[in-house]
Amino acid sequence: MTRRISWTLLAVLVLAQICYPLTTGATRAGLTVATVVLGWLLSVGHALLSRGPRVATALVAVATGGGFAIEAIGVATGVPFGSYDYSGELGPKLAGVPLIIPLAWTWMAWPAWLAAVRLTGGGTPAGGGASAGRWVGRIALATVGLAAWDLFLDPQMVAEGYWLWRDATPALPGLAGVPVSNYLGWLLFAVLMMSALRPLAGPAAEHTDRRDDPMVGLYLWTYFSSILAHAVFLDLPASALWGAAGMSVTAVPLAVTLLRARRGRDTRREDHQPHRPGVDATR
Repeated sequence: MTRRISWTLLAVLVLAQICYPLTTGATRAGLTVATVVLGWLLSVGHALLSRGPRVATALVAVATGGGFAIEAIGVATGVPFGSYDYSGELGPKLAGVPLIIPLAWTWMAWPAWLAAVRLTGGGTPAGGGASAGRWVGRIALATVGLAAWDLFLDPQMVAEGYWLWRDATPALPGLAGVPVSNYLGWLLFAVLMMSALRPLAGPAAEHTDRRDDPMVGLYLWTYFSSILAHAVFLDLPASALWGAAGMSVTAVPLAVTLLRARRGRDTRREDHQPHRPGVDATR
């Protein structure tokens, strides 16, 4: 049931994102809000259905609550991202922050976390807790996996006029309009978020299984579709390159791991198929 609901929500989310480049103005802004809400429902709903209320509550507290807090501080003080203001196109605000912004943090935090768990040996619940080295690697992968998404997101949202930086220097080459401090701020908050998630969520968040396939699909879809959209449809080739490089740290090993697992399952299936009498197995 968890997989069915999650796959259905993911399909609706994908459809909404495909429609995004085909719209403009208020319609595009409304579609942006709807997409973020769908993403939040997908990630929080999956955490609840697959892991229970403790994990879902921890995710909302750390990502949604923490995301709102850091954004409110950022708007008021310029720390840690730099000085910026949100336009009124993303819906209602509280403390200068559109309410959908912390939902976006949550949307991508959960699949980034699960991707990192899978890449650091979290597929075997009987294997016990993570070692110190594995724990550090997991936090690092989850942090980069989330923070690098902003290499796509921020240039796109600035180009749409959804927020504006008062001082966008220094900026990464090709990404004028977004200061480097923004990406450093994302890294700082992402590492704090990922470090807090596991202790609050408990051991259920330390392992992955087939119930998490929709979240893995969400992460890889976000990666590959963002590259395509920025390079082809949104006329943002620099952010396509930067985002492709940044998220590849987590996305590419994840894709390779999944392909290897798929080939392994196919091989085992072939090995266990009985040979029919009279059939030459070498043909």
